Amino acid sequence: MKMNHLTTGFKTVKKLGIAATLFVIPFSVSAQEPVNDATTPLHFLQPDYPTPYGPKSIQEIKATLDKVYTFLEKTTPAYMVNSKTKQELKSLKELDENSIFAPGSFRLTSYEWGVTYAGMLLATEATGDHKYADYTNKRLKLIADIAPFYKKQLDKNKEYPSPIHGFLIPHALDDGGAVCAAMIKAQRAGLKADLRPLIDGFMDYISNKEFRLTDGTLARNRPHPNTLWLDDMFMSIPALAQMGKLTGEVKYYDDAVKQVKQFSERMFNSQKGIYMHGWVQGMEEHPQFHWARANGWAVMTLVELLETLPKDHPGYNMVLNQLKAHIKGLVAYQDGTGFWHQLIDRNDTFLETSATAIYTYSIAKAINRGYIDKAAYAPAVLLAWNAVATKVNDKGQVEGTCVGTGMGFDPAFYYYRPINTFAAHGYGPVILAGSEIILMLKNNEFELNDSSVQLKIKK
Repeated sequence: MKMNHLTTGFKTVKKLGIAATLFVIPFSVSAQEPVNDATTPLHFLQPDYPTPYGPKSIQEIKATLDKVYTFLEKTTPAYMVNSKTKQELKSLKELDENSIFAPGSFRLTSYEWGVTYAGMLLATEATGDHKYADYTNKRLKLIADIAPFYKKQLDKNKEYPSPIHGFLIPHALDDGGAVCAAMIKAQRAGLKADLRPLIDGFMDYISNKEFRLTDGTLARNRPHPNTLWLDDMFMSIPALAQMGKLTGEVKYYDDAVKQVKQFSERMFNSQKGIYMHGWVQGMEEHPQFHWARANGWAVMTLVELLETLPKDHPGYNMVLNQLKAHIKGLVAYQDGTGFWHQLIDRNDTFLETSATAIYTYSIAKAINRGYIDKAAYAPAVLLAWNAVATKVNDKGQVEGTCVGTGMGFDPAFYYYRPINTFAAHGYGPVILAGSEIILMLKNNEFELNDSSVQLKIKK
């Protein structure tokens, strides 16, 4: 019999891959509406959780993804306009120095949108709904279609106005590493667009033109000479990994593994199990600020690399062990709300959405791929998703995301960074997180026993 309300007795509910066995009592066991009064026996008192507790249904998760999708589809138009007349171009033959992407809330070629494109592709894989992948494919095809015109103009004049200038003439890994990885994923998934010239161009930048330390570690000369930014693991390694998969050339895997090893040797605090944000070669002491989103870029890098890295590659076990150590460290710092703090190990810093979403995706993916113990980590990641979902408002905006952040060497720099719904960093991670949680729920069952979530091992 289908039950819409809780009644006295034992009930087993199984819906969309989630099995929950509850001892049901005459009052609600909702995490959000506990009924506790002077007449309630102590062993029946309900926790007053600040975040909804227990697994969400697949329909609930998809509803959250749909809100984000609807907001982004509306606020990131995919066509060209004339910047002077504001009119849409009827044909790409009208491209000239006044052509721009139709104005929207976010940039179609930013590294944040590389994450969003990958998230939309995964959402289609998880839900079967093609609108998500269509979002990515439409925008990447537009970029590919306009690229030949701008490449021709920039070959003649490097100052020619171009909406994809940074991708065609990059000056930093941020200019295209994440988008390049998404382009390879889209091509591998069957997108019919001429992406390969763009992919080859940016991969040449990563492999041959980006500044490196003498041992080959990808680096920057800001804010100080010979500086490692943890962010750059994600801005380079997933693209290298995807290129290895696309071409079969081992050199891309070798470089990716080398980067993981050399970043981790300098920046991973093995006692805490988390990374520092920046490392400067010329400093005798290396200030350790464990910024949450940078750690997100790192852990996501590790799962993305393992997704394509052949198991017989000599660096596979090193990468896998590094992922296990990092996830163990991260989960130890999870707040009771399900979120993580802006500075992971300083719980007086604010709770931050984008990092929490990235961890949710990465840990769920590690569970789904068998990299970590799912019984140990699944409850934490389900709680993390529930926390993230509370930050998607009715408009589909993601709240609680820290704006773009450089590298600092004092706590105030990180403590007081602004948060904003137009911080682009939150959107792709939320889509990735929800999609991977859906895949986890499809392949596992969970029980709510004595108000705690536990994996129900399938026989």
